[in-house]
Amino acid sequence: MKPLRFCHLTTFYPPHNFGGDGIGIQRLARALAKLGHHNTVIHDVDAYQMLAKNKEPKDLGEPPGVEVIHMESGWGKLSCLMTQQLGRPVANGKRIAKILEDGKFDVINFHNISLIGGPGILKYGDAVKLYMAHEHWLVCPSHVLWRHNREVCTGRECTKCVLAYGRPPQMWRYTNYLEHELAHVDAFIAMSRFSREKHREFGFPREMEVLPYFLPEPEAPTSAAPAPKPLHTRPYFLFVGRLEKIKGLDDVIPIFRDFKDADLLICGDGEHADALKRIGAGIDNVRFLGRVSNEDLASYYEHALALIVPSIGYETFGIILIEAFRSKIPVIARRIGPFPEILETAEGGELFGNPAELIAAMRRFQSDPAHRSRCAAAGHAAFLENWTERAVVPRYLDIVRRAAEHKGRKGVTEALTN
Repeated sequence: MKPLRFCHLTTFYPPHNFGGDGIGIQRLARALAKLGHHNTVIHDVDAYQMLAKNKEPKDLGEPPGVEVIHMESGWGKLSCLMTQQLGRPVANGKRIAKILEDGKFDVINFHNISLIGGPGILKYGDAVKLYMAHEHWLVCPSHVLWRHNREVCTGRECTKCVLAYGRPPQMWRYTNYLEHELAHVDAFIAMSRFSREKHREFGFPREMEVLPYFLPEPEAPTSAAPAPKPLHTRPYFLFVGRLEKIKGLDDVIPIFRDFKDADLLICGDGEHADALKRIGAGIDNVRFLGRVSNEDLASYYEHALALIVPSIGYETFGIILIEAFRSKIPVIARRIGPFPEILETAEGGELFGNPAELIAAMRRFQSDPAHRSRCAAAGHAAFLENWTERAVVPRYLDIVRRAAEHKGRKGVTEALTN
């Protein structure tokens, strides 16, 4: 396979990152680098600092084959506001255009571009162009189809909704500007069949490929590396994620007031943490652990009865589910969004739609070890088949190859044809 030059444009990228999309982009860039391709990642530091209150994270660097370019305009929040309002890269546009011109990239992959450039950035560069929809930004000003910051979106009320979020309306969304700029992109990628259907339902005019997130294959254990020791002595169910209302813990925590046979361990932090702690006040078997190290998180996964995924909004995928499958534990997920799709493929857990169904699933996993073991084994096997680097990256490159063939870029097509 002939090496290609990839450029990834995104608002957030580790360590200037929130949520799973930046980590997913990093995994993709590093996986492509392992295959000999060169990757340049361009991301927006102003956007991160606006939300992180100028806290500078520790940068651990990247392996050979991955170059990261930080966009920091000196305009701070103003740069983000202008991009959000005008739908184009005002402060950093000329610099980004020059990087894309000088880099002679074969492939440009747009990711979360909301604050690095908006739709106006899609015309930049001359290459095979992909757009990967980590969120629902293409059809939703708030990105997540969470209407009025209180309910899943079942129909457009965009002006009222963005005002409920305290954001100014984006006037370009009321014109054909976005659709015009989409013409510069050769292939669009949704992270699940569910997300593809939501894009279609809300009027997205282009066809979308489906390509899930992936995780690195688990490393083979060695005699020198013992299994993680339990960090919690009682049986427990696990939650891992940002503490936001949309993540759905509000109706899960009260269950444990009467469910005394196991604990609920909550790993993560966020804006909704204080409200959740008030809900959990006096419930002794609910523990808020805050942010935990990767090493400790591995141990919490290893010994959990199951992972509870109670999100009440429309995710585009569910990285946390495949993390559980990699760790050989089953999942109990709310019957919403892409979770039924993932669990249908994996057969690695159960779905719930109300507290009674959640309690019943928890009791089955705690009282029936054979059932738990079957689900854990099935989930792990499905992870290895569907959601590893080895399984997903070839599919990504096939999307690139087909887009290049359609665009008439013979050099890219030949480089990716075995």
